[in-house]
Amino acid sequence: MPIHLGLLLVLLFAAPETKSATDNELTVAEQRAGWILLFDGRTHSGWINSNHTPPRTPVQEGSLNPHKAGHYMLVHTQLWENFILALDFKISPRCNSGIFVRTYSLSPRPGKDVGFNGLEIAIDDTPGAGFHDTGALYDLAKPTKNAMKPAGAWNHIEITCNQSLIEVVLNGEKVLRADLDQFKEPNRRPDGTEHKFDIAFKDHPRRGYIGLQDHGSPCWFKNIKLRPLGRNSVALP
Repeated sequence: MPIHLGLLLVLLFAAPETKSATDNELTVAEQRAGWILLFDGRTHSGWINSNHTPPRTPVQEGSLNPHKAGHYMLVHTQLWENFILALDFKISPRCNSGIFVRTYSLSPRPGKDVGFNGLEIAIDDTPGAGFHDTGALYDLAKPTKNAMKPAGAWNHIEITCNQSLIEVVLNGEKVLRADLDQFKEPNRRPDGTEHKFDIAFKDHPRRGYIGLQDHGSPCWFKNIKLRPLGRNSVALP
């Protein structure tokens, strides 16, 4: 049956729908909402090793891989305070990595690695939901569940840092909410159990670097986007 002439003209000349973003791009809606692209998908622009040296691992298929890049983590060169960080990550089998926020400074204290200067959201190829499993505020607060996909699959994570509140949404599921103001003593969680850090996290700097950890295994990160929150904002979305 022949196509009606009017329908054919509509198909040929109709304006295309609004283009959605491909990897490492912002949609128009994201731009209007105040999101910032932290990784261009092609270069290390804006990223250094945590010892201030250039990354040695090349950009791999539009992704940053901190493994063997040259130091403890890749860090974005700008300091951030209150924000929502969104990105996609993929792990290799038996991977152990993490996303650091509010890392300050990049100078390790004697006898400590630079990880002691930040807050880590754990990424591990494990099935559990403990203090060291994916979605945990490493060694401080457990996720409610392990919502990570198997090794080799891409995951989407959003991390909110808003004054004392830390929230993690993994693959669309809210898995963690922690209040740093409740961590009033070094080496002790709010329930009295011990953790490894000799820090009272209620006093931890609220402004610092974002970092992607190299803990001995390949792990890829792309679509790294950040939306700053108002300086005095306290109500999480």
